Amino acid sequence: MDGKLTQLTAKDILEKDFKTSLRGYSPEEVDQFLDIIIKDYETLNNEIERLRQENQRLRQELSNYKSEKRRPFAAQGQTNYDILKRLSNLEKHVFGSRLHD
Repeated sequence: MDGKLTQLTAKDILEKDFKTSLRGYSPEEVDQFLDIIIKDYETLNNEIERLRQENQRLRQELSNYKSEKRRPFAAQGQTNYDILKRLSNLEKHVFGSRLHD
C-alpha cells in the first residue's frame, strides 16, 4: 500500500476545466463549489497525515514499552524512588498546574 487513499489532489480539483455548452452550468457556481471541495479535501488530507504521524509515534512508544517490559525489573535499575519520580512526572503531565491549585 502506497498510503494514497484518494485519486485526486487539491491541485487536480483546482485545475479541472469543464467544457461549457449552450445550456451548461454556471462556471461561477462550479468554481465556488470546487473551492469548497478543495478546502475540505486539504483539511481531510492534513488530518490523515496528522493521524499517520500520531499512529507512528504511538507504535514507537508501544515498541519501546514492550522492550522495557522484556527486561527483568532488577535489570532496569528502577528503585522505589525512580517509580515515584516517574509517577510524579506523569501526574504533572496529566494534571498540570491543577495539582498545585
